Amino acid sequence: MRTLLRKIARDRQLLILFIPCIVFYALFRYGPLYGLIIAFKDYSVYTGILDSPWVGFKHFERFFSGPDFFLLLRNTFLLGFFALICSFPFPILLAILLNEVRVRWFKKFVQTASYLPTFLSVVIISSMIIDFLSPNNGIVNKLLNQLGFESKYFLIDPAWFRPIYVLSDIWANTGYEAIIFLAAIAGINPTLYEAARVDGASRLRMMWHVTLPGLLPTILVVFILKTGSMFRVGYEKVLLLYNSMTYDVADVFSTFVYRKGLLESNYSYGAAVGLFEALVAMVMLLGANLISKRLGGKGLW
Repeated sequence: MRTLLRKIARDRQLLILFIPCIVFYALFRYGPLYGLIIAFKDYSVYTGILDSPWVGFKHFERFFSGPDFFLLLRNTFLLGFFALICSFPFPILLAILLNEVRVRWFKKFVQTASYLPTFLSVVIISSMIIDFLSPNNGIVNKLLNQLGFESKYFLIDPAWFRPIYVLSDIWANTGYEAIIFLAAIAGINPTLYEAARVDGASRLRMMWHVTLPGLLPTILVVFILKTGSMFRVGYEKVLLLYNSMTYDVADVFSTFVYRKGLLESNYSYGAAVGLFEALVAMVMLLGANLISKRLGGKGLW
């Protein structure tokens, strides 16, 4: 006990700075977990959470036996998988290339241009995508017309929804995520580069044999985190981009929860679907961490 008090007294300033983080997670992450019990009840806003009758796994059984389960499972997995596999290498590549740039003004320009989408909301990004792909005035179709092709209705073609989603994800997140890898590169011991230079290594060889191995622990951690969130495809962009023509490839768990839970006021059913989604994401996070430790010896814990 004395040792604990001594450590608290020693680190009191850091602990005070940490208080807002604790309050945030207590209020907005752990506090709402209480409401998950409505997934096992027939919840009514008039009777409240505690007085609503228990129904056990009724809503889960209804969801698993319904026609939407496998469609949502397939769409959510494929969207998350393609977004992870296709977008994950780009921040690493951008960080490595920016680290090799020696012209300062060009480096700052590229950094600023790549970070810019981070400061735009999902609504603005989705509106830009809709405008760019408009069959009448969109810049993409204008370019196609100039090349002799006919205008294409991209956003109502199911075959184009996933490529559009993944490409927009790459554009919106690459610059921001590259910051993490730039910070990791800055922490690599400069003597390693000097030793490689003395041995006659080219810049490409130094990138391959010094920079990438130095980034490996960070790459593994970021990959584990992104794998855990792969199954939790955010509903905002999907909701803004999809339509009745693309439901078969675009409808995911989060948009289904939004429609059932909020629009149709079926709170218990929506909570059950959301809880299932969260459990699958947790299993994937634990599995990715285990595989990472087995293969690379590094993990989140």
